[in-house]
Order: sequence, then structure tokens, then C-alpha cells
Amino acid sequence: MKVDFWQLSSDPVEKVVSLIAQRVMDSGERLLVVSKSPDQRQTVSRELWKAGSESFLANGEASGAGAAKQPILLSDATDAPNSASHVIFADGEYREQSGFQRVFLLFDDDTLDAARATWRSLDGIDDLERAFFRQDGGKWIKVA
Repeated sequence: MKVDFWQLSSDPVEKVVSLIAQRVMDSGERLLVVSKSPDQRQTVSRELWKAGSESFLANGEASGAGAAKQPILLSDATDAPNSASHVIFADGEYREQSGFQRVFLLFDDDTLDAARATWRSLDGIDDLERAFFRQDGGKWIKVA
């Protein structure tokens, strides 16, 4: 499993979720976006629907009808009725989970200490690869 830590600075969380979601969809995979905040999930959903001038990223709430058919689900829990292989923790809170190939933890200054603690807690786990990304001049770069 891969766990990517993305430190938010200039772009809002919904824009970063949309960027990652587009890449996941382009690879033919499904995605779960987790946030305990209903308002944040709604903001992310709106951004996904307007993701591109010629396209949109279809999404819905995991608790809604037809959730299993949605390519992108938004939820407050790690259950993925759409059989997502990727999960984004948009609220900066890492959760124990299983069954995902790739995990994205988005964090900002308010959740920096928790992200650092999570990084340390994952140290030495077999079959787990960690990476750290930071924005530099508007581009995302892999730092570690």
C-alpha cells in the first residue's frame, strides 16, 4: 500500500481533491473521499462536478442511492460501497483502513502535528510505501 502525505499551502482542499481524483479516474480506478465535515464534502462535490471545461467528475455520497455505481464517493467513514481502490482523507485525519491500494492524507497547518505523528506511526510497516508532497510555485513536488 502507498500512503501519500500532501501538505496544503496555496490551493484549497477541494482543488487538490479534484486534481488527485482526475488522476485516479484517468487510471481507471475508483475513489473514496473521506471527511467528517458534511460542509467540506459538499464543497468537494461541487468542485468535482465542475472539474474541467469539457468534463466533470461524477460523484455522490456513500449513503445515497446507487452508491455502488459511483466512480467517486464522499463519506465520513472508510466503507467503500463502490469498491474504491484509492482513498483521500480530505479533513487531515488519518483513519485505520484496509483494502485500499493508495491512501492520500491531505493536511494543513492545523493538522500538521497529527500528520507528523501518522508518518512516524507508519514507519517500519511491511509492504507500506510513504511519500511526502509539497506545493512549490504552484506545482506539486515529491519531497520524500
